[in-house]
Amino acid sequence: MAPPLELSIPSTILSNAPNEKPYTLYNITLRLPLRTFVVQKRYSDFVTLHSSLCAQVSSPPPAPLPGKTWFKSTINSPELTEDRRRGLETYLRSIAENPDRRWRETSVWRQFLNLPSNSGNASLSSAREGLIAANQRGVGGNAEVMADPQVWLDVHRELKAQLHDARLFLGRRDSANTAAGQYEAGANAKRCLVKAGGLLKDLEEGLRVMGEGEKNGRGEARVGAGELRRRRDLLGSAKVEKEGLEKLAVTLAVKNQASSSSANGGAAATQADKSALFGPGVSRPSGRVLGAPIPETNKTRELDNEGVLQLQKELMQNQDMDVEELGKIVRRQREMGLAIHGELELQNEMLKRVDEDADRVKGKINIAKKRIAKMRLM
Repeated sequence: MAPPLELSIPSTILSNAPNEKPYTLYNITLRLPLRTFVVQKRYSDFVTLHSSLCAQVSSPPPAPLPGKTWFKSTINSPELTEDRRRGLETYLRSIAENPDRRWRETSVWRQFLNLPSNSGNASLSSAREGLIAANQRGVGGNAEVMADPQVWLDVHRELKAQLHDARLFLGRRDSANTAAGQYEAGANAKRCLVKAGGLLKDLEEGLRVMGEGEKNGRGEARVGAGELRRRRDLLGSAKVEKEGLEKLAVTLAVKNQASSSSANGGAAATQADKSALFGPGVSRPSGRVLGAPIPETNKTRELDNEGVLQLQKELMQNQDMDVEELGKIVRRQREMGLAIHGELELQNEMLKRVDEDADRVKGKINIAKKRIAKMRLM
């Protein structure tokens, strides 16, 4: 028997989509044995669910649905929003935890929570798509949703998948033989990078909320300082990867524009064209060559002269930055060495004083012994 589904509505957000009236979205958190995800619904969706359940089961759910208020709005009344949130959470839990499974076995219930009957992975996929769609709509306020540690990990997994897809599309764009294929692959890569950028912002907001909760010692802080540092490192590596892919996309775009302008918008060079230009039958100027020709690298193989020049400038800038960092480290080591030298000189001076004091005490002891001996003789 499958374990019961844990449902909760920990928070709400206000949707300010363009060309639409603002409305309240309720963040429904679903906890499964191996993962957790969030579904966002508005009050009208709950009303539709209630009507459909009553029609299919022929009896209302165990708990009543919170009624609609005509004189107040959840947009302007935080008290009404909180009361309705608690009522909707009680309504969902009464269905999920009730021994009577008639309401849970309906297709309306599964569609409402994005829970397909025979695919557990599809539920997570739909939740991820919901988060991405909310980001594309410009719906803010996902920080409280992303503050859930398991939701954060699920969205980070989706971020890595988007970056992986972007890398694959850039590879297809690089190996495409037609301008249409290059354009399609490039557009798909940009789409993945845009989605990854939105997910990065959500993950940063979630980390910010988790960090504030851990700093203030609130009860909802469920990760420690070490885990927060690890997640910040994950975000940092994802940012670096995204920036690298964006630079690669721009470099390829410049190369493709140059090739298309030289060919008047024609297709990219085929293997036959490359063979005609660089094949064994092409005459080359004779002359003595010292050493083997310099082999191409993976970074320079598909770049033109402008791309190689840009790559060289970036490498030189990186080397300059490394030299500056090395200089800072050397200066810091020198300061530490000078501080250690000063401390050693101070310790040596203190040891000399101790030796002098010991000699002085020893001399006084000898004088005292001599006087005691004279007193005994008297």
